[in-house]
Amino acid sequence: MKKLIALTAVAMLASSAHAGQKCKGTRTVVLSSTPCQQSHVTYITTAQPAAAHPAAKTDIVDTAIAAASFKTLGAAVQAAGLVDTLKGAGPFTVFAPTDEAFAKLPAGTVESLLKPENRAKLQAILTYHVVAGKVKAADVVKLTGARTVQGQQVDIAVKDGKVSVDGANVIKTDIESSNGVIHVIDSVILPADKDIVDTAVGAGSFNTLVAAVKAAGLVDTLKSKGPFTVFAPTDEAFAKLPEGTIANLLKPENKDQLVAILTYHVVAGKVMASDVVKVSSAETVNGKAAVVKVSDAGVMIDNAKVVATDIETSNGVIHVIDSVILP
Repeated sequence: MKKLIALTAVAMLASSAHAGQKCKGTRTVVLSSTPCQQSHVTYITTAQPAAAHPAAKTDIVDTAIAAASFKTLGAAVQAAGLVDTLKGAGPFTVFAPTDEAFAKLPAGTVESLLKPENRAKLQAILTYHVVAGKVKAADVVKLTGARTVQGQQVDIAVKDGKVSVDGANVIKTDIESSNGVIHVIDSVILPADKDIVDTAVGAGSFNTLVAAVKAAGLVDTLKSKGPFTVFAPTDEAFAKLPEGTIANLLKPENKDQLVAILTYHVVAGKVMASDVVKVSSAETVNGKAAVVKVSDAGVMIDNAKVVATDIETSNGVIHVIDSVILP
């Protein structure tokens, strides 16, 4: 499970957040930074003076091939059918694992991923290493995260002058190409591959929520493509309810009431914590709107405090709350 980021803010929005926005003359890449604000990397699309920044003549794929240390990556890009994409106009920022990085994976992993039947999984992994736009090293160090082409967010950390992406160390930066830039990393990074239900089960702190989802018949829904944003009450949050409430809600005759409560904790689309500044309320799958309040003390969803955010899953994101909210 992708590591849980304990932040102090969470966002609710009825539609999915966008990874980037374009405007005339410039390109802005929107990347998550602190919980309550967004970080924008903006660069001018016109060429820099040739004397200061000589134009790269080869694209990302040919640049990687010429480097001779990305043979496995090159084979993977070809097997995934992404050659034409990464030779396209872009621009792209690629966090490129070396051959040694791929060699760290469990024995047989690379060979398995290169098989035609695993093409979709390989595509997901490779596109998780790519960010839309051209983000130089000087900008990367200012960020705490970046939305990838795959759709999930990588976490960026800077410590003692060193930069890591999802735990992989950045060992070389700013390799220019004609359609973007390459930063070299020493490990392969992997997107979350468990859905919302399986992620909650694996966490071990949402046992009551999982039982309620099963009793309400919502398992298949929350395992579907989505994406969904779930505000998940912990076991301690459910324990705050009056005695006997949970047992009563889990009875078959109270299924409709349970469904109404659970769907009030779900928003359609994938909404990361950095979008909180945009909203004061959000319409839930239940049909009613929950109130979002942001203060120096943190973020409240109705009467519940957000205690952890951005737990990514294969079909959405989970934000943890300390109380059950009721429609």
